[in-house]
Amino acid sequence: QVHLVESGGELVQAGGSLRLSCAASGRTFSTYTMGWFRQAPGKEREFVASISRSGGTTYYKDSVKGRFTISRDNAKNTVYLQMNSLKPEDTAVYYCAADQAALSLVRRTSPQYFGSWGQGTQVTVSS
Repeated sequence: QVHLVESGGELVQAGGSLRLSCAASGRTFSTYTMGWFRQAPGKEREFVASISRSGGTTYYKDSVKGRFTISRDNAKNTVYLQMNSLKPEDTAVYYCAADQAALSLVRRTSPQYFGSWGQGTQVTVSS
């Protein structure tokens, strides 16, 4: 398994932007599909975005399309989530996830399809 550490979460006003980072340990980062999930208080953890091993393919939750961008730098063992036009409903703890299994991004939208998780970073969007 890979060790993941998220950073970048903070309090921001509606309409603002944040960039989350997730640093991974080890020398096999490029063999992992990466994803971002979020969990608001009292709600289940939900899929936000994912990116293929090479970074050439991405997939998003409908409500963040056009506002969020997932990217990765395999040389730095890091995956990013650029979040623009933030809304109060984006408030949640954001988690980075990784998995090596061969599965399409379209199918990999449930937490059960990721085997490694970070500790989460809090994003709060004020209205």
